[in-house]
Amino acid sequence: MAQSVGIKDVARAAGVSVGTVSNVINRPDSVATETRARVLSAIDRLGYVRSESARQLRAGRSRIMGLLVLDMGNPFFVDVARGAERAAREDGLGVMVCNSAQSASEEAEYLSLFAEQRVRGVLLTPTDASGRNIDSFRRHGIPFVLVDRVAEGTTECSVSVDDVAGGALAVRHLVDAGHRSIAYVSGPPGLNQVRDRRTGALNALAEAGLGPEHLRELPTERLDVAAGRDAGARLLGLADRPTAVFCANDLLALGVLQAMYAAGITVPDDLAIVGYDDIEFAAAAAVPLTSVRQPAVTMGALAAELLLEETEAETTGKRHDHRRVVLQPELVVRRSSLAAR
Repeated sequence: MAQSVGIKDVARAAGVSVGTVSNVINRPDSVATETRARVLSAIDRLGYVRSESARQLRAGRSRIMGLLVLDMGNPFFVDVARGAERAAREDGLGVMVCNSAQSASEEAEYLSLFAEQRVRGVLLTPTDASGRNIDSFRRHGIPFVLVDRVAEGTTECSVSVDDVAGGALAVRHLVDAGHRSIAYVSGPPGLNQVRDRRTGALNALAEAGLGPEHLRELPTERLDVAAGRDAGARLLGLADRPTAVFCANDLLALGVLQAMYAAGITVPDDLAIVGYDDIEFAAAAAVPLTSVRQPAVTMGALAAELLLEETEAETTGKRHDHRRVVLQPELVVRRSSLAAR
């Protein structure tokens, strides 16, 4: 097994002190051109890579930002990560992306990992409805910003979308198209986003003078295509099948669409479908999917910027007000919901 090359090996090969090598790495302008070239040549020849963990221990500040999301299989969170990475890179930071898989225990493990790695800060879409994981992580004193979730306390920032408004947009559109019996494929009931979208749906029904009995909820354990197919099968088994479906995200909606296609149910003539997130696959589906668009890239970038502001305030001791940014959703109408009844 090859031994790792250390800074002393570079100093010996270049005929300089360890301090000079350190200056070349960290403050190159402070070293004479000829000496700097000799050290860089030795670094290249020996294949030296500096220990980032050792540098972090000395500096007490990591160059890594943690990002923990519900499901990296969902293109929505890929876009969130893209926005966060872009903002972090502009500040010279990298992003460590982790996937809780909608599991509270995995969320706890990754938060512990972030604490062990002494990351600069964390962007978090929480899955633990009890809040215990967040309470435990607070003790480490590492700044964090909630993403796709409104902060309920006064000790952290958040960036989210108004999901109540988004749910209302979806169901108002279906009601305006003449639907009076609507299913809500909702996902895990413990998620705030799922509850808020349901609240918005009920608000839209109330605006139209329709009671909550006009919304049939079909909860699922996960927010993926397979769960959507399962919900679609349950929907097909209903004696009084609704004429429209609002899904808590696009992956569920695509699963419902697959189930309808397999059963010979025509979308939108026999069943209208509306999703949520407006992922790239929504427009490319066999029947282009109407969806409530969330500005995912913008959400990730804003969250990273808030986290950078927070970490800078900690370093400088400046006063920092925790901010809650709430973005507005937009309904994108496509063929999956266009048949009026």
